[in-house]
Amino acid sequence: METPKRMIPYSVHLPEEIYNKMKSAAVDRKASAMVRDAIIMLIEGNDTYNSGYQKGIRDSVDIIRSNEGARTISYGNKTIADSIVSDLGMLRK
Repeated sequence: METPKRMIPYSVHLPEEIYNKMKSAAVDRKASAMVRDAIIMLIEGNDTYNSGYQKGIRDSVDIIRSNEGARTISYGNKTIADSIVSDLGMLRK
């Protein structure tokens, strides 16, 4: 997921049963990322495919931005990471 430079904490109160299920589901992922992804997907609309598609783009951007080679190699005064991220931006709806 594309992580903004500035993150603002937000508390959410959950029933204990849901909290325990979320905690179990978040073993391989950070709970904050799981909740953040769910909120973003809801805000983007109820279209599951569209939300998943947009999340895939955000995750791709994160991977590209975290790749040291893509951030350090450049051509035409633009890093490979910036070029690819710009192209992925055209896929956003």
